[in-house]
Amino acid sequence: MSAATLTAVATPASRVPAVEPRVIGTDATVPLDDGRTVTYANFDYAASAPCLESVQDAITRALPYYSSVHRGAGYASQVTTEAYEKARETVRDFLGAWRRAAVVFTRNTTDAMNLLAHAAPQGTTAVVFETEHHATLLPWKRAVRLPAPATPAEAISAADRALAEAPAGPRLLVVTAASNVTGELWPIEELARVAHGHGARIVVDAAQLVPHRPLDMSALDLDYVAFSGHKLYAPFGAGVLAGRADWLRAADPYLKGGGASAAVTDGGDSTRWATDAQQRHEAGTPNVLGVIALAAACETLAATGWDGLIEHEERLLASLRRGIAVLPGVRELTLWGGRNPRVGIVSFVVDGWNARDVALTLSGKHGIGVRDGKFCAHPFVQHLLDAGDQGEGCTQGQGTAVRASFGIGTTQEHVDRLLSALARLAYGTRGQVPDQVAHGGR
Repeated sequence: MSAATLTAVATPASRVPAVEPRVIGTDATVPLDDGRTVTYANFDYAASAPCLESVQDAITRALPYYSSVHRGAGYASQVTTEAYEKARETVRDFLGAWRRAAVVFTRNTTDAMNLLAHAAPQGTTAVVFETEHHATLLPWKRAVRLPAPATPAEAISAADRALAEAPAGPRLLVVTAASNVTGELWPIEELARVAHGHGARIVVDAAQLVPHRPLDMSALDLDYVAFSGHKLYAPFGAGVLAGRADWLRAADPYLKGGGASAAVTDGGDSTRWATDAQQRHEAGTPNVLGVIALAAACETLAATGWDGLIEHEERLLASLRRGIAVLPGVRELTLWGGRNPRVGIVSFVVDGWNARDVALTLSGKHGIGVRDGKFCAHPFVQHLLDAGDQGEGCTQGQGTAVRASFGIGTTQEHVDRLLSALARLAYGTRGQVPDQVAHGGR
């Protein structure tokens, strides 16, 4: 096949000069309740991040040669297969995974965690904190659920005790790298050390970490990592489970069908499954474009470098949190206090306001998009709400919260607008908004 074609479809972004990444939609306008239009301020990145321009470009390059992957003799199939398999290496490099690690493409993090739960040997005990997203809280056949730890040190000691007391057999510690509710970073390196000290494995939900920080599986000694493309600026429906291949090779295929089978005889009564862990669990025609998009996002972030992205995010995060801290009746939700490191996620409640009404007001009057609810982490959000004065609209056991999350493409003007809008809700008729709130807490 033509080398020029492969270069056009699958050239890693790291081979081109690094430039500040841009997302699509930064100039999108939205209507307000009064008929005016404003530029949209997107604070819903933790649900689905906007698409990187480089990801759109990668899809545009791939589409003329789009075809089914594997086994095809046609030129387009060869080109697409090459791009799809190169994406595996891109993801492996992005995660700092060892060369023999399996990289299985899934639909999203939820799918990846369910795949691992399916592949875990019979009798595996999963140790999981109640602070997890439902994707990592719910899939396990036999689970020991731990309450929310008061400190990172308590998380480590609780995991240590639980693994020591777990029933005989395989054990798996399940933990997030960055909370999808509070943004707080978990001590995954120390937790991996504890797990391995007990002969257990660890799987890390990195969905909220990898869009904001680098992750090195080998350096951290992680057995498995799962994440989603749609949170990594690649909104085309692909995810990843990366890690040790032995459980995946030994398990029956997650889906049974074409690609997962090596041979089928006797009218389908006799089947020999593929021995390759990746092929075994990617039955059917995969989401080729989603995988190419995900790899393009990985390449863009790696080529850009993390220092500038992190500095920009932390500056905006500090501005937002300072502004919220001085608003009367507005309480940030946090597990470990304000000093613990975190990514660009802030959840909060407003006294006298239902979370849905806050979100609708921010949208309809200010052109600001946030998320409201329990963020697919019901036990954790309820723990945080029960831990403090919830105010009106947050009845014990029934409350919800507002989440503002951001990343590439977020500006100081967006933060200032959000704080100004929240100040109008918080102060109401109490008086003039203080200057430090009106100017983004700066």
